Amino acid sequence: MKVAGRRRASTRHATGHTAYAARFVHRTRCALVALTTFGAASLACSAQTDELTGTLRKIHDDGVVVLGVREASIPFSYFDGKGTVGYSQTIALQIVEEIKKTLGMPQLKVHEITVTSSNRTPMLLNNQIDLECGSTTHTVERENLAAFSNSFFQYAVRMIARKNAGITDFQDLAGKAVVTTAGTSDERLLRRLNTDKLLNMRITSARDHSEAFNTLKDGRAVAFVMDEPIVYGFKSTDPRPDDFVVTGTPLGYEVYACMFRKGDEPFRTLVNGVIARGQTSGEAERLYRQWFTQPIPPHGINLNFPLSEQNRALFAHPNDRALD
Repeated sequence: MKVAGRRRASTRHATGHTAYAARFVHRTRCALVALTTFGAASLACSAQTDELTGTLRKIHDDGVVVLGVREASIPFSYFDGKGTVGYSQTIALQIVEEIKKTLGMPQLKVHEITVTSSNRTPMLLNNQIDLECGSTTHTVERENLAAFSNSFFQYAVRMIARKNAGITDFQDLAGKAVVTTAGTSDERLLRRLNTDKLLNMRITSARDHSEAFNTLKDGRAVAFVMDEPIVYGFKSTDPRPDDFVVTGTPLGYEVYACMFRKGDEPFRTLVNGVIARGQTSGEAERLYRQWFTQPIPPHGINLNFPLSEQNRALFAHPNDRALD
């Protein structure tokens, strides 16, 4: 898998000769079938291709599916030194397998592009990525720009602070420097809290989660406000995890979902089918245990984050509702 920056080199995928080759292979496959069935199958193959629309048509014609992935959203989507891994990355790859079956393209190529909280939606709208399953919150406001799958994780918004800082709840942040990640729903919640409660916090919005946590570690902020599983991930993977505490009355509860382009019902049906089958079959709970209650790569750290009753209920009743 090609990578951007140190590992993903380009956002221009499968254009020109690659797209032509994909279409040529498909036409050749149809033609070979026709030779053995006197043309009937050839007509069916052409008709099936003509019926494709939206994202599935784009993927078919380009011969590649482009995934937006995160670099440090542990344990959802992150780079482990070899490639992208994680709980939601696994779900994304399950969706890719379903796309391959639906299109009859077992050799379909997969390309990854690293996205951030700030650029993931523009990259989707500009057709630079086809699907993003990382740690993106499904909100009602975001439905104006993008479509969201069935939720695959429910969580609380809290904060991480140094244990010796004396921070236990959000009122303790009054007048202090606080960091969050730019372009997230958490940033919106934190700024609203600051205004509503007149806390006079000095809020910094970091480019990504890693930069935000480093701001806390360097002492430039007393707390990092973010999704609870994300901050648990940073705490668990830090060389000195006992120096930090995850704390605070939840600012709210939200859900993660995969994001794709609006107005694409065939693609929505495919994606939701994969997620719902995993949740009702027990596969989602097994996947949860793998990434949240067992050692994970690259250092074998265990987040020790048991399945919540909210997530158990979500798995029993798959849905694509925002919680805000």
